[in-house]
Amino acid sequence: MAGTDVTQWRGSDRAVAAAKLMVGWVALLWVLEAVDAVTGHALDAYGIVSREPAELADIIPAAFIHFGFGHVAGNSIALLAFGFLAALGGIRRFLAVSLLIVVVDGLGVWLMSPSHTNTAGASGLIFGLFGYLVMRGFVDRKLLDVGVGLLIGAIWGSTILLGISPANTEISWQGHLFGLIAGVVAAFVFRRRAGKSSPAGG
Repeated sequence: MAGTDVTQWRGSDRAVAAAKLMVGWVALLWVLEAVDAVTGHALDAYGIVSREPAELADIIPAAFIHFGFGHVAGNSIALLAFGFLAALGGIRRFLAVSLLIVVVDGLGVWLMSPSHTNTAGASGLIFGLFGYLVMRGFVDRKLLDVGVGLLIGAIWGSTILLGISPANTEISWQGHLFGLIAGVVAAFVFRRRAGKSSPAGG
């Protein structure tokens, strides 16, 4: 098989894997919200209540819990799009990036959110993936990824800026801000080393 054909096959295979991962991820969010609804919102307890030591255990679960179907619906399209584009760079790299974003974002929410607030949802991860995608091309010095980042910035940039504004009291701007910061940091932490290609299963 010619080298070009192998590259095309790997690209197609990676796109299918990325699509399956993100469809499954978003489907899980909907299933969890359905369980939450039929259990009288019992899963809402897995959100992050600020500065309560026991709540540190909820940092990761909180990224999968939402406060109603409208909440999860509002996050689904952006998570699908950003997650798919990020996962095209390798599934293992994407999972590592996502974990870093969720943990840093959760810690930021735990430290900085107003007292007695319960914060949950995938929006911190979404803002983090946005920051990661915008920076990834510049950090890795890949022209295609630079173009993708600039396109995403042009389409979603104003929404992101509104989402990190402290004037918007109906959302957790702290979660959005720390997610965005974590995504930018992740682009540097998980940057491609020069001359190094990702593993086929990455």
